[in-house]
Amino acid sequence: MTSLIFIIGGLGHFGQHQMMLDRMKDSPWADTVNIIGDPSVLLWLSGVAFVVAGTTLALGWMTRASALILFVTLVPVTVTTHLVPDPSHVGPLFKNIAILGALLLIWARGPGAFALDRKIDR
Repeated sequence: MTSLIFIIGGLGHFGQHQMMLDRMKDSPWADTVNIIGDPSVLLWLSGVAFVVAGTTLALGWMTRASALILFVTLVPVTVTTHLVPDPSHVGPLFKNIAILGALLLIWARGPGAFALDRKIDR
C-alpha cells in the first residue's frame, strides 16, 4: 500500500510538471535546488524513481533496494516542497515523515511473505 503514493505521485511529476516546478520556484529552497541541478530534470528523475521503485516495491521485487531508493528520493522532495514557513504544509510534511518511517521499516524488515523476493529465493 505504501507504494501506491509513489506510483501515483510519480506520475504527477509528469502530468503536473509545470505546477510542481512553480511550487519549487516559490520554495525558500529554490536556490539550493538550482545549485543541485536543473529543477525540471530533477523533477523528471524523481518521477521516474518514484514510479519504477514504487512499482518494484508493490511487487515485492528488490524490496530493500526499492525502499532505500524511495527514501533517498523522498527526503530532498520533502525538504524542498514541504519544509517551508507555511502552516498549510504541516500536514503534507508529517505525511511524508510517516511515509519515510514506513520505508525505513520496509528496508529493515525486508520483503513480506508474498513478495517476489521470497518466491525467487525458494
